[in-house]
Amino acid sequence: MTKFDKKTLPSRHVTEGPARAPHRSYMYAMGLSEDEIHQPLIGVATCWNEAAPCNIALNRQAQSVKMGVKEAGGTPREFTTITVTDGIAMGHEGMRSSLASREAIADTVELTMRGHCYDAIVGLAGCDKSLPGMMMAMVRLNVPSVFMYGGSILPGRFQGKDVTVQDVFEAVGRHQAGANSDEELTALEKVACPSAGACGGQFTANTMACVSEAVGLALPNSSGAPAPYESRDAYGTASGEAVMNLLEKRIRARDVVTLKSLENAARVVACTGGSTNAGLHLPAIAHEAGLEFFLDDVCEIFKDTPYFVDLKPGGQYVAKDLYEVGGVPVVMKELRKIGMIHEDCITATGRSMGEELDLIEREADGQVIYPAASPITKTGGVVGLKGNLAPQGAIVKVAGMSEEEQVFSGPARVFENEEEAFEAVKMRSYKEGEVIVIRNEGPAGGPGMREMLATTAALSGQGMGKKVALITDGRFSGATRGFCVGHVGPEAAHCGPIALIQDGDVITINAITGELSVDLSDDDLAKRKDAWAGPRETIYASGALWKYAQLVGETYKGAVTHPGAEAERHVYADL
Repeated sequence: MTKFDKKTLPSRHVTEGPARAPHRSYMYAMGLSEDEIHQPLIGVATCWNEAAPCNIALNRQAQSVKMGVKEAGGTPREFTTITVTDGIAMGHEGMRSSLASREAIADTVELTMRGHCYDAIVGLAGCDKSLPGMMMAMVRLNVPSVFMYGGSILPGRFQGKDVTVQDVFEAVGRHQAGANSDEELTALEKVACPSAGACGGQFTANTMACVSEAVGLALPNSSGAPAPYESRDAYGTASGEAVMNLLEKRIRARDVVTLKSLENAARVVACTGGSTNAGLHLPAIAHEAGLEFFLDDVCEIFKDTPYFVDLKPGGQYVAKDLYEVGGVPVVMKELRKIGMIHEDCITATGRSMGEELDLIEREADGQVIYPAASPITKTGGVVGLKGNLAPQGAIVKVAGMSEEEQVFSGPARVFENEEEAFEAVKMRSYKEGEVIVIRNEGPAGGPGMREMLATTAALSGQGMGKKVALITDGRFSGATRGFCVGHVGPEAAHCGPIALIQDGDVITINAITGELSVDLSDDDLAKRKDAWAGPRETIYASGALWKYAQLVGETYKGAVTHPGAEAERHVYADL
């Protein structure tokens, strides 16, 4: 029989005692043996689907996880949840579903675990919102948890160069400008994404995959291997074994996800030039643990962390290249050398982060990973901004930008939604030196806080990425480059200052000093607020997006939809 005492495990509610005979009969119907029924039940949750390449390899990897669980004395129970894939949702109404899907993933995983009384979880995810959504569920449930990334896509090859989907988005802008033909665009789109896996640059998926290791929920270096690599299966088996070890040692998700481990994760985002979306997802994960780790806190860490990993979109390399030179463990080893890692944090192995880093023999290669002591730039690749235009803060990625390029001042050109802005970019009816303002795209006002990659990529493709700036209460893709400020809060729907901006107002963005301001006095802003007509009416008056808009909170707190661990009256695993 099992070495685990089920008297304290949730699964006792469905497997133990005469009253549970009907429950056990269902389990026999699925081919489980008596021994398997009385072992710990381990949820193996995946976001597998046929919506996009980032998800299609998860089912295969889940089978390896299940093998690891079985070998370590557990009974795996596989289940799936949704994903909305940003690359396909991008640039149209579908993107409104993206951030809301993060909450749906966390909610549905929670409900499945609760309903079936699973004792621990291994969660596999492959796309931008599914990674934080899965981690949020783990921390919310506070059971022994191991996260596993599905892996990145391999780069495509076009005209002798490695390419990613970012190149296709930017090629659309060049096509609009007449710089490439229909045939060239078609040829590129056919080869840019050659396999299973998530977008290959340090976009949101790979950023959050690095976070999963840095925060301690994933096994060291498990995020690095591309999705098609069979070596991922070995990480799957090891993840299944690891969760049983955590269950035996009674190490739960909130023992792993602490303020210190979240700070470690923010360091890794900064030094790799990661996605600004980490400024949304780290506070949301913290919220599930009852911790206050808001956008300001994340940005404070970004401010003094050197940027030393040369990844796209600001740099040259992709996730596969980072994996081949040692991955996240080597990055964290470099951070440790400059005193920027909390070594006492517990990890998915049951050992401390310091103990794990002691095992790493490889050193920075000097091309993909620079030595932290001689970085690409002295401050992080992501910067927080504040000022009278963003009292609750905003965020911008500056990886790959010179100091001169990190200061911009110009007249506002205001658009009431992304479609209006994209049309203006497409028609080239904007002017060099303008600050393009896209409002009414926040979590509640959008609803859904859409990403703006189609617009920013078109600007880059037209060669204007550094000649205009762009600000929004929505988000930018991890693949965005150029001077693009997102997460401006309060959002327009809540009458934040971004709702009051008019064409011609002079806006200043200074990523060196952390300023985002408009040349208006407090009195000017107060008068405009008094005259404000109210939030823009949306077409979403029912359904999931209406519900999301009613519940979602402030961007700087992670755009979450429930009170979090601070308000909870029980821990699931203790029921």
